[in-house]
Amino acid sequence: MPTYAYEAMNSSGQEVKDEVDAGSSEEAIKLIRQKGFFPTKVKEKAAKKKVGKKKDADGSSGAKKLPFAIGGVSTKALTAFTRQLSTLQDAGLPILRSLQILEQQQKPGLMKAIIGAVSDDVEGGCSLSDSMSKYPKAFDKLYVNMVNAGEAGGVLDLILARLADFMEKAQKLKKKVVGAMIYPSVVIFIAVGIVSMIMIFVVPKFEKIFTDFKVELPDVTKLLVNASRFLAAGGWMVILFTPIAVFLLLKLAKMSEGGRYAVDVVKGKIPILGTIVGKGTVARFTRTLGTLISAGVPILDAINITRETCGNEVFARALVKVHDAIREGESMAEPLRASKVCDSIVVNMVDVGEETGDLDKMLMKVADNYDNDVDVLVGSLISVLEPVMVVVLGLIVGFIVIALFMPMIALIGAVSGSGKK
Repeated sequence: MPTYAYEAMNSSGQEVKDEVDAGSSEEAIKLIRQKGFFPTKVKEKAAKKKVGKKKDADGSSGAKKLPFAIGGVSTKALTAFTRQLSTLQDAGLPILRSLQILEQQQKPGLMKAIIGAVSDDVEGGCSLSDSMSKYPKAFDKLYVNMVNAGEAGGVLDLILARLADFMEKAQKLKKKVVGAMIYPSVVIFIAVGIVSMIMIFVVPKFEKIFTDFKVELPDVTKLLVNASRFLAAGGWMVILFTPIAVFLLLKLAKMSEGGRYAVDVVKGKIPILGTIVGKGTVARFTRTLGTLISAGVPILDAINITRETCGNEVFARALVKVHDAIREGESMAEPLRASKVCDSIVVNMVDVGEETGDLDKMLMKVADNYDNDVDVLVGSLISVLEPVMVVVLGLIVGFIVIALFMPMIALIGAVSGSGKK
């Protein structure tokens, strides 16, 4: 029977370190609780020997080889897995049996292979969090640390449920933003295509007519003809590949910390869109931090994890200052206020949360409020984009019509004059 080394707190709040023999980590936690202790860390001592049986040919005992896949596991698949695992744990099934059931339900692919590998590791003596940490394509640092906290506290089912809620809300917000941008993107794409076709195929025919009749072209028409020649000579490739080039440049800039910071600063300055990005990031980092704290993760570790997963370098640098301040014994609210990355209401709610001991609840309330704000702002952005697109398209079409008809009027006048003679 495996031996588990544990750290726990007794009824007096003193730390206790000891060992216990148990068939699984869940059983070990139950035995520790029966002794009247609250476990904070439980780890199998014999794990190295058991995992050693599964070493690779080169002597390493890392993660198993997975099938080739572009990218990682989809958020939708991971959210469904987390919700199902939480339900099975709440029903009282052993973690190994739960993983085996979920593996059988999965379609062939990366997620199925990872669940199978995690199941094998757990069967070999690894804890669930240690096994998951080997597969970052599916389980990021936030996920692994929350599972680790759930295992240590004996509340894995509750932590998985919170984690599933967190992922579902983040996915829902992302879907709303992406869905709201589909309509204007399609309209812009079609409009650019139609205008390009007119410039490449229609305008040159008018130019030939004007040249045959030796009509003096006004400046507006000359501008239109020059633009048509540019597009026909390959300028359409510039229009087509410019967005791709900008996207690649942004990706390249984000490879360095300074580049990520510059990009995030610029995004924050864009009207409306900058506000959406800012509020969305506040909602993400407050929900992440609140979820970690409620799961029992130490505040300094929770801030580090939040900093790495917030997705915005401006906020990440602010959280570094918050981390350093808390480590020095200060409050979280003051450095957050000094960084000026959050509205005063966020700072005040954090301050109240620290004073009352309900920081996690306050952070979750902030996240809910800012999620609602993002929904409203996305709707406002669409409301602004629609009339702007109509006006811009109207100006472009009007410019083309005027540029073509001005010489046509002169040509008709010349033909009419010669006919009278």
